Amino acid sequence: MTPILLAIACLLVVTLGYSGLCAASPFGDCRKCHGMGHQLKTNRKGQLKRGKDCRRCHATGKRIRAGRWLYNRWARIYRAGTDTPRPGGSR
Repeated sequence: MTPILLAIACLLVVTLGYSGLCAASPFGDCRKCHGMGHQLKTNRKGQLKRGKDCRRCHATGKRIRAGRWLYNRWARIYRAGTDTPRPGGSR
């Protein structure tokens, strides 16, 4: 197999894998709080305590994946741009 065909096959596998992941699980862990929904703080004794709620994910710990966000945007634009006929034929 030539290197170009191998590169194309690898890109295709990665793209289809990510598409499947976005379809099966549209939400992933928040990158800021690592899916906890809040930050961890340490007190003066060095013990871990619950900090403030994460502002990025609004304390849910989940964020929409970039691929799913793009798909949702595309679907919304597509639905807004297609002309669906009204029942009854006229306005």
